[in-house]
Amino acid sequence: MNFSVKPTLTGPKTVLRPFCEADAEVMWEIVTDPEVQHFAFDPGTEITRERLRSWYASTSGQSDRLDLAVTDRATGEVLGEVVLCGWDPDARSCTFRTLIGPRGRGRGIGTEAIRLIVGHGFAQLGLHRIQLGAYGFNHRALHVYKKVGFVVEGVRRDAQIRDGEWVDEILMAVLDHEWTAALSPSAG
Repeated sequence: MNFSVKPTLTGPKTVLRPFCEADAEVMWEIVTDPEVQHFAFDPGTEITRERLRSWYASTSGQSDRLDLAVTDRATGEVLGEVVLCGWDPDARSCTFRTLIGPRGRGRGIGTEAIRLIVGHGFAQLGLHRIQLGAYGFNHRALHVYKKVGFVVEGVRRDAQIRDGEWVDEILMAVLDHEWTAALSPSAG
């Protein structure tokens, strides 16, 4: 699998496109949002503007992962990111993650972005399995993941301490044949 080709994927509400270094400033605003910090990052994760600038400038050249900016189709504004990484060639699987900033929430942007990237992973990249992990207290994300077809496979109980309390990590995945079945006109 070669993730060198960085596609642009378009839906009714959003366009997923490759990152450029100029996106780092908006991503800085997004990743420093308290809700994004709470749900997307491990405690103690250090993020600096310079590290973000360097990271987003490098994503287009990485052949082992696919990082795409989630943008508002109407305005072009960067609202977050979707990522396929952790390619396992023997299992034809990847890990998925996403984060959506405050201006992209509650509009169906995240749901559409997930459907676009997961659909691309199965249809264009030939993946068999796409998996993720989410904190058990991230109810909004878990709801969206289930809505688009991810299935709970397990729970890593008391996986981490957050705000002085143990929290679970929910492990989820969707398989290529499940995705295809969910898209067929006879489904549902």
